[in-house]
Amino acid sequence: MAANPDLVVELVFVETLGDRTQHDEVPLHTIGGLGVFVKEIEHAVLRGDADVAVHSAKDLPSSVAEGLHLGALCERRDARDVLIGATLAGLPRGATVATGSVRRRAQLAVARADLRFVELRGNIHTRLGKVPAGGAIVMAAAALEVLDLLGEVTDYLPTGSFVPSPGQGCVAVECRADDHDMIEALASIDHRPTRQAVEVERAYLAELGTGCSLPVGAYATGRTLTAFLSTDDRLQHAVDTIPLPEDHDDALARSAELARSMRDALP
Repeated sequence: MAANPDLVVELVFVETLGDRTQHDEVPLHTIGGLGVFVKEIEHAVLRGDADVAVHSAKDLPSSVAEGLHLGALCERRDARDVLIGATLAGLPRGATVATGSVRRRAQLAVARADLRFVELRGNIHTRLGKVPAGGAIVMAAAALEVLDLLGEVTDYLPTGSFVPSPGQGCVAVECRADDHDMIEALASIDHRPTRQAVEVERAYLAELGTGCSLPVGAYATGRTLTAFLSTDDRLQHAVDTIPLPEDHDDALARSAELARSMRDALP
């Protein structure tokens, strides 16, 4: 850990339910929803097999598991979704787009109602090998950035209409709630502007009481929050951008209020 050069770090690899279920025909939202990539890792920390759990913040449920502490939300990378294989405008009519995300499908369907969708699972390199003929796959720019694979990107999707998942582009680190030394160590890599933004996004998600089961997006930047919500059948959707109060608690409350109003506006 660069912020703590005297700290000896050993990697502990944990296979999650999401890792074990890699068949493209099995939709991600049907095998456990939000948390499918984090629960086993969190249990390893709670058992003492590891001291910290490292996740993509977008995979975290909206509430922290009992006995754990969200010690760091690291500085956010590019939060945008990207297409690989074709640009959105360049996709032929009726083209196939591969993605396991109900949010991405809903947002793409708003922009291009003619597109058809298939599941996409596996690690980054596996996914890159599954670009449909004449179509595209959707991925997170941040994941490609980490692996120096941004050269594969064909099109960056704007966050105003393709609103990212809450926490997308941010690495979250959890530790045991009673491990005060680790809490202190993780504080050195916590990025306050990112934490405040992601907490606002997670407040939106928490108010909805859902995760992967509904198409949900929330992205806070500067003093604004943009949110997306769709029905399961993708026939109705809402997108809204609001200013956020300077006070952080007020911003969290405003985010929850937006979630309620958008949910109530949909059938």
